[in-house]
Amino acid sequence: NVGKRKAQIAAITQSSGDLILNVDSDTTLAPDVVSKLALKMRDPAVGAAMGQLKASNQKDTWLTRLIDMEYWLACNEERAAQARFGAVMCCCGPCAMYRRSAMLSLLDQYETQLYRGKPSDFGEDRHLTILMLSAGFRTEYVPSAIAATVVPDTIGIYLRQQLRWARSTFRDTLLALPVLPGLDRYLTLDAIGQNVGLLLLALSVLTGIGEFALTATLPWWTILVIGSMTLVRCSVAAYRARELRFLGFALHTLVNIFLLIPLKA
Repeated sequence: NVGKRKAQIAAITQSSGDLILNVDSDTTLAPDVVSKLALKMRDPAVGAAMGQLKASNQKDTWLTRLIDMEYWLACNEERAAQARFGAVMCCCGPCAMYRRSAMLSLLDQYETQLYRGKPSDFGEDRHLTILMLSAGFRTEYVPSAIAATVVPDTIGIYLRQQLRWARSTFRDTLLALPVLPGLDRYLTLDAIGQNVGLLLLALSVLTGIGEFALTATLPWWTILVIGSMTLVRCSVAAYRARELRFLGFALHTLVNIFLLIPLKA
């Protein structure tokens, strides 16, 4: 029991197949996942491909319902858009297929990654994807390859997961900066948007709190703009998914403002 990264490396070095499928222990794959991902990997320029993630325990709590919608948006907005330009920036661990020959050439860099001077023990999926892009391979998203994974059902577990992911995102975004010029310009815009967008939201919230503290008036313009953007996003998601439940994803804005932003800060 020495962590996911070393376990992966041990398995890869002892394997013999052309393709490696990474599956988390709490994930169940649809019967056709392997064949659909392998079909995408027929192109030798593709180094990795991920499937679509869903919450297997979606109906357990309000939080698992929210996370299931969050996964849909992450896969079918973010990853799908990135895949149009040949560079999914993070092939998620629950269901990702890699080209073994490419992975073997990257294992030394993967194994020796440090974070603040110590061996890294988080963010394996994003780092491995960045290494694959650095080596000149494309990374793809296959929406029809469905994987159902167990998601956090309590706030405490969810926040710990989000903290790990946030650390990985910020660290590996910096590592990806030298790679971005060689990719489509959309990927640079995407990287800027994901990071600056969060900072702008945090700045808006802090400004609103400052206005309330100094003038004892509610920051109605701030509330209106954030609320309007939330409504637009949720409405578009509900239309694209053909599911009204996505209107309920508006609750995630409150979770983001009052829990995730302070945590990430």
